[in-house]
Amino acid sequence: MRWLASAAPDPETCRWEWERHPLGVMLLPAGRLWDLLVLDGGLGHPTLEVLTGLLGRPGPVLADYGDARIGFFVPPGTADRWLGTGVRAAGRGSWVAVPHPGRTGHGVRWLVLPDGTGTLNDPVVLELAMHEAAALRARRPAGND
Repeated sequence: MRWLASAAPDPETCRWEWERHPLGVMLLPAGRLWDLLVLDGGLGHPTLEVLTGLLGRPGPVLADYGDARIGFFVPPGTADRWLGTGVRAAGRGSWVAVPHPGRTGHGVRWLVLPDGTGTLNDPVVLELAMHEAAALRARRPAGND
């Protein structure tokens, strides 16, 4: 929780709020400790499966309510350089709704929790995983999504 809260303008208040309201969500600025690459759920989940197969444990990953969007935490500056079609990038100047680090239930929640050390998803490996996930989806017979 300490590493994640350190992205907040006031880390102590952020941690205090999460401890007081563990089901709560804080708005944290992207671009300082991490950026976020957001994929639609149809590509995001298969991408996470590929990443997990490659790495065992990828960096932090969020899902929104209903899994419509999946957000991968990547190094700061990635959003400025990202050119992928259909991928939304949140970097400097963006704010991200981030749940308590232990929240894995409904609403905005963690699919992969931060490990506390600042480990992030490598954007090159993430891009390769996206391509692999898209290729796997394309090879599935219609109606098997």
